Amino acid sequence: MRDQLLGSTQPVLSISLEPGESILAGSGTFCWMTDSIQMSTCAGSRRPAADAQRAADDSSLRLSAYTAREAAGTIAFASRLPGSIICIQVSPGREYLVHKHGFVAATPGIEVTAGYHQRYDSTDVDEFVLRRIGGRGTAWIELSGEVVRRDLPAGNSLRTHPWHIGMSEASIAVQVASLRGVDADLFENEMSHFAVVSGPGAIWLQSTSLLATAQARLARLPQVVQGLPSPPAFEGEAGSTRQALADLTDSTCE
Repeated sequence: MRDQLLGSTQPVLSISLEPGESILAGSGTFCWMTDSIQMSTCAGSRRPAADAQRAADDSSLRLSAYTAREAAGTIAFASRLPGSIICIQVSPGREYLVHKHGFVAATPGIEVTAGYHQRYDSTDVDEFVLRRIGGRGTAWIELSGEVVRRDLPAGNSLRTHPWHIGMSEASIAVQVASLRGVDADLFENEMSHFAVVSGPGAIWLQSTSLLATAQARLARLPQVVQGLPSPPAFEGEAGSTRQALADLTDSTCE
């Protein structure tokens, strides 16, 4: 097995497998693979319907095995945002917590289970999730933007917005608290909360996240909609498509 990072700003992880070798990743998360690679569901990943909600609640991740069968092959995984993909060695006593979208791939023997799960409200949309990377083997983790490592001695803590937590050693304790006097709205629940991370251990902070990027794009949506030409309304339609988009924007961005 050989891994290679392609590109620089928004890297792609390329893994070359010899016949019989496998790699674990989320189901359907690859960006391309050669025809010698076969995907299969990992043992224990199929859960009955009664357990589906529990699986979602405990933040576990359904994994698939990608195996080179009769010939060597290559499989690649693309990062979602500009940033970096780092390789970590995992073993008992040397486990990690990673942000919800951070796990890219791993060698057999790695387990991805519940780490930390905090809902901001009664829905599953607004939640802060850290997944635990345990077992034994190699894992690849995606971190977005610039990455800063901080080593926290025992008794020392750091406060940050939850989305800036990219990865930490499992010895780091995490607590989420609310900022008083801040009203939460769509995509703003994470802005109205902060995380307290306490040592001992190392934490890798990322400068951006998928949520932060979505929030920035959502903020620009009203301007984009205002700049669209007004298409003719269909017969019997109350207003134009532009007005419908504007109404949707007003209802979700206020």
